Amino acid sequence: MHIAAVNGPNLNLLGVREPERYGTSTLAGIEARVRDRARALGVEIAWVQSNHEGALVEAVQDLRGRADGALVNAAAYTHTSLAIRDALLAVGVVAGFGAESYLLALDGMVAWLRSPGGAPPVVRV
Repeated sequence: MHIAAVNGPNLNLLGVREPERYGTSTLAGIEARVRDRARALGVEIAWVQSNHEGALVEAVQDLRGRADGALVNAAAYTHTSLAIRDALLAVGVVAGFGAESYLLALDGMVAWLRSPGGAPPVVRV
């Protein structure tokens, strides 16, 4: 099973930018935790981060036929990008758990994909 994680603008600054709001976890630290969980679940994970909307749209489009599902944290683009929304089509949401949202989303996506009739989801974190 192949899962992609697509991360939007300024997430490369996690742990540095407004730690009182976003915590002290870095994106690299979150990636390491997600990779560990994916390995435990027997899942391969691809990881991408970009500060550019077009690059994120291309990253999502490139998943077609290559990934069974995607975790997407579009960051500021979550609220402003119709292009990213259109590229995703259908979105499940796990929110409000900080960095844990990535792990919860991964667990849920893998369980869904392994269930009978599980369709390829995209989960926004």
